[in-house]
Amino acid sequence: MHKRLFADANSDYEKARYVICGAPFDATSSFRLGSKFAPDEIRAASYNFETYSSFFDFDLEETGIHDAGNLEVADNIDESLSLLSIPANKYVKDGKIPIMLGGEHSLSYPFIEACNKKYPGLGFVVLDAHMDLREEFHGEKNSHACISRHIINNITKKYVSIGIRSGTREEYDYVRENKIRMFSSEDVFSTGIEKVISEFSDYIKGPVYLSIDMDAIDPAFAPALGTPEPYGLTPRDVRAVISCLAPYIVGFDLVEIAPAYDSGGTAILGAKLVRDFIAANAKANK
Repeated sequence: MHKRLFADANSDYEKARYVICGAPFDATSSFRLGSKFAPDEIRAASYNFETYSSFFDFDLEETGIHDAGNLEVADNIDESLSLLSIPANKYVKDGKIPIMLGGEHSLSYPFIEACNKKYPGLGFVVLDAHMDLREEFHGEKNSHACISRHIINNITKKYVSIGIRSGTREEYDYVRENKIRMFSSEDVFSTGIEKVISEFSDYIKGPVYLSIDMDAIDPAFAPALGTPEPYGLTPRDVRAVISCLAPYIVGFDLVEIAPAYDSGGTAILGAKLVRDFIAANAKANK
């Protein structure tokens, strides 16, 4: 039986610092469908863990977490983005840190946009296997394969991607021509995640939105993905990014788990990363 709310999300909205919400939509997914079921799977998996994080030396009972449930979405991406922008703007305006559980990656857009309204010059860091720099994909402008292009064009140029190992020749050309700060999974493997973080930390200083597409992680660790790509990051690489950016993060999402493709381990890892983010951010801003 699935737990309806994220574990330890025991605070009412007014007192909460963190607002968790699900965005159950996956209609533009291009390989495997099913990420619309991920928010509830992540919630169910979250009950596996203690409230105390020994790594961050922080107990989640020490901060206010509210689960707003799954948000309203439509049958198409454009209307879904419009619907999601309403709660996204409310959470940020009310001084909350939104934690969006996808769903597909296109759903990040209204949450990043809302954070940028409150924090002009927002930095955006995305962990992803794919560049997502297309202008459209299969005739859809707001496809999950286009999210990073829209963020760079419309929201913020302070952009960093980590874990990349898939893209079209045109996307790689775009990165070179526009001097996009992109770090491949091979960069992380050869130099270490700490070195990669040190190369962009000065550039990204200030408020940051962190988006974790779970396919940034090698499918050996996280097989239940919409578009899995071998040769990826390790969970510890991802935790290191969370840990280093934690003091500056004002919005967070975790997307693209397709629960049907394993026995629950990917949702467990996703839930742990969400809990790690809350612990790290709350401890840094105590």
